[in-house]
Amino acid sequence: MALEQLSDVVQKCQAVQDDKYSPEDYDVFNTAGRTCIEEGHSAQVLSILVDEKNQAMVKCMGWNLLDPLVQVMLKQEVKNRPHCQAILKHLLKVCSPKELLVGLLEQVEEAPVELLVSAFLLLLKPLKEVLMRLGERKASSLGMVLATLLEQVAKLPTPRSREQEADDFHPLCHCCTSLMAFVRPFVDEARARRGRPNKEDELRVELLKFCMKSLSEPLLQVQLQDSDPLAVSPLREFALDVLSSLTAIGESLPSLVSHPVLRKRRAEGFLEEEVRYPKESLASLAHLLFVHHVAIDTFPAVYSPIFMLRCNMEHINLLLSRYLLGRVDRLELYEKSLVTVVDGSVSVNELEIKTFTSVPQNLVKIMTLCPAHHLRTKGLKLLQLSIDKFDVEAKYKFFECMLKVSSHSGVEGYIIKNIRSQIDFSLKPGNENDWFLGAHLMPLLRQVLVLPDGPETDLLQNLDRLMESLNLLRYLVLRDKVTQNQTGVWTELTHLEERFMRPLRVGLNMSRAHYEMELQRTMAGHKGKVKGDSMLSVAVGDEQLPHMTSESQIQALHSALHTFDMMESVLVRVEEVVQESS
Repeated sequence: MALEQLSDVVQKCQAVQDDKYSPEDYDVFNTAGRTCIEEGHSAQVLSILVDEKNQAMVKCMGWNLLDPLVQVMLKQEVKNRPHCQAILKHLLKVCSPKELLVGLLEQVEEAPVELLVSAFLLLLKPLKEVLMRLGERKASSLGMVLATLLEQVAKLPTPRSREQEADDFHPLCHCCTSLMAFVRPFVDEARARRGRPNKEDELRVELLKFCMKSLSEPLLQVQLQDSDPLAVSPLREFALDVLSSLTAIGESLPSLVSHPVLRKRRAEGFLEEEVRYPKESLASLAHLLFVHHVAIDTFPAVYSPIFMLRCNMEHINLLLSRYLLGRVDRLELYEKSLVTVVDGSVSVNELEIKTFTSVPQNLVKIMTLCPAHHLRTKGLKLLQLSIDKFDVEAKYKFFECMLKVSSHSGVEGYIIKNIRSQIDFSLKPGNENDWFLGAHLMPLLRQVLVLPDGPETDLLQNLDRLMESLNLLRYLVLRDKVTQNQTGVWTELTHLEERFMRPLRVGLNMSRAHYEMELQRTMAGHKGKVKGDSMLSVAVGDEQLPHMTSESQIQALHSALHTFDMMESVLVRVEEVVQESS
């Protein structure tokens, strides 16, 4: 029935002049043609379409058969596939390239998840043939095609290990390899057209957008494996091809990496700077170069480590902030950028660049919020490494800044411990400086040796900070004799007693009284209960302690009281030294 309808409408259309087919003719052709292909009559459809008398009609209507053709070919039906391939090949030669392009992209976009990869790989060659037919007018169409293909690639899961990449169960690797083979002829064409005067090459612009998009998705999302000459890594090869394509179309990798610092001159053309060079893409580029050493042999070695650190800080800041949103681990670029810098060589001028303080703040968030222990440990290591790279004045300013912005007792305690180390270094012969001795040190000490909320400060919540502050004060009064007073602590002692030591003493007494009272109440309640008693909830001050058994509650209260004893012992030692020196 459908074959008869198709034959009838074809014969009718042969008599139509100037391709003025009626809407009814279009509907019958499309419906009958689809049904014939789906029912396995593709051989008969092929004979009709290649008939010379029908070429005008095929040129106007043929592209509508793309959908049933692609669906049959995706089903891998051996019997009908050769004839469907022949029909598709004929349509690609005869039909309007613009209509074919729209039809093929619809097939790519509408492919169901289970057939996404098959449709992607099947339609690459037809898409390339159609683009080639467009000649010099293909740039914008190429951009549309590449954007659509990358959208499909972004839907595929990314491998997380060398084994997953080798298995390619979700064939991201295969798609990336095929995509670069698809792009390569256009890159070669753009390379050959470089240097044309007075006009930005639109083909180059579309390829630049493709490369930048590829750097952010999928390359920013994947964890490339270490280079192994004996193993093939399709994703590493894809990354290398993207970077090579950037170079081929006239982009300088060093200029792209240093873009945040040098701010390239405004390029001519219709693309805004942020669209032309997206921050995520540039950060991914830096990560590929300096962490995975992709195309690093093309990068000149003349740049100083401090300059490269300055260039990479904005990239690092973005990568760390993206990690906090659940992206893959991206601490390596910061580490690679730091290790080559000489200790003590980063001057205070660098702190005027916002990222030199925002990067450590993002690092602190990873140290305190990341569920992975190894990443928290690595974050702490990098924080110390970054501190080591600052000169003396920069360290001082950095400590000052971190104490202001941090709201985490452990981090504040770590900074205070570093301050003590710097003071100890400065007190040794030959290391004297104006920042960790004398008048400059006092404002920093006042920032450290203080109770945030006076005597009402939660001593347990601020334990790390308070213990390091007490240890610092004990170190100062023991190490810096009153007769020398190199740090100025003895001059400041009266203020420190009023602002820190006395409020801390009051706070310790108040806290101990609260916890001792609660301990007595809990122990009294425990005696009246049988073994295996129910869960308890205890309030200390305004804080509700976690639900736990009375034995666990008693143990927690004893632990708190022991902590207060430990703090008091250090405070007593400071008071004794002060009294002895008076």
